[in-house]
Amino acid sequence: MTIVHVLAVSTVSDNSRFWSGLKKAHAALPKGAKWKVAVASRDGAKAINIITHDSIDGVREFFETHAGAYATTEYFEADAANAVGLPR
Repeated sequence: MTIVHVLAVSTVSDNSRFWSGLKKAHAALPKGAKWKVAVASRDGAKAINIITHDSIDGVREFFETHAGAYATTEYFEADAANAVGLPR
């Protein structure tokens, strides 16, 4: 099984519900997933989360279940080989 770093880049429509949902998502991480980074812009309109898991689809599924109604999120696999400061 290959583990990938998934970038979840969100445009947030309801800041408090989005982060509340992500706290619930963190408590329900799929087996083998690890949350590496969760950060928002100062105004709360944008958020970036980095989660390791075996697939982008796996991250998308649990992320959307808990916070999808409060943001529009794009998912990407990070280029870990060329990243600077990416948690391992």
